[in-house]
Amino acid sequence: MDRFDAMRVFTRIVELGSFTKAAADLRMPRATVTLAVQQLEARLGVRLLHRTTREVSATPEGQHFYQRCTRVLTEVEDAEAELTQSGGKPRGKVRVHMVGGMAAHVVIPALPEFHERYPRVDVEIGTGDRAVDLAREGVDCALRAGTVETPHLVVRRLAPMPQITCASASYLARRGEPRSLEALERHQAVNYLEHSTGKPYPLEFVVRGELKSVSMSGVLTVTDSEAYAAGCLAHFGLIQVPAYRVAEHLAEGRLREVLPNARPPLLPLSLLHPYQRKVPPRVRVFMDWLAALCARQFGTTARDS
Repeated sequence: MDRFDAMRVFTRIVELGSFTKAAADLRMPRATVTLAVQQLEARLGVRLLHRTTREVSATPEGQHFYQRCTRVLTEVEDAEAELTQSGGKPRGKVRVHMVGGMAAHVVIPALPEFHERYPRVDVEIGTGDRAVDLAREGVDCALRAGTVETPHLVVRRLAPMPQITCASASYLARRGEPRSLEALERHQAVNYLEHSTGKPYPLEFVVRGELKSVSMSGVLTVTDSEAYAAGCLAHFGLIQVPAYRVAEHLAEGRLREVLPNARPPLLPLSLLHPYQRKVPPRVRVFMDWLAALCARQFGTTARDS
């Protein structure tokens, strides 16, 4: 294995924290991955990785070498891309992470448009509500809703998403439709736990330009956005979600909007990627396409930062 391939193997082990996961990601036998690291450590004369039965982590020397490797590999990748892209067409794989609803309802239905424009770019979409570690997990970019505070990533503000408050038609037939925020005391919500605090998010409403928060009781609490919508469809109470997520259910009458004159605030949407001297062309064109898609879906883009 040549020096650059060994560096690629080493960086993936550090990012994934596992020889086995790195081997699977690189489509190599695990023995080949292990041998590559052993030879790399022998050539450098230092131990690069701490190995335990549960995880693999970089030593201080390994962390320093990892940072240098990522810069070198990015330079090599950029140089290769400039020479191999015929007609200015990028190539390679883009790894992106987002919530499942965004992938299923917005991004994947529009993806044929991107593939037609950039046929040599493959897209790998990871889904879930957790905030992934982009560098450690080898993710090129992530689409996140809500307020994003991270000093270690570049944050590109996209078009904010309109939200609505809704409940199932069956729930409203049984409980009645609330006509004011005060009437919510007699209703229930599907509660969605905030990961950082372990407490349910309150419902938020904009009333005559002022933001009002309402904490509601409920018999169902969830930690996942798909379960959140499913709880509403199962008649457990009110939820607040981006309007795109329930558009089909609203159109077919399974769900109904409540308190339309006091809608929730717009939900910020951001595209994140690691700091790099130069973003690889395959990642740059995908992020630009994704930003344009969100602008068409939700409105004009916000200022980048």
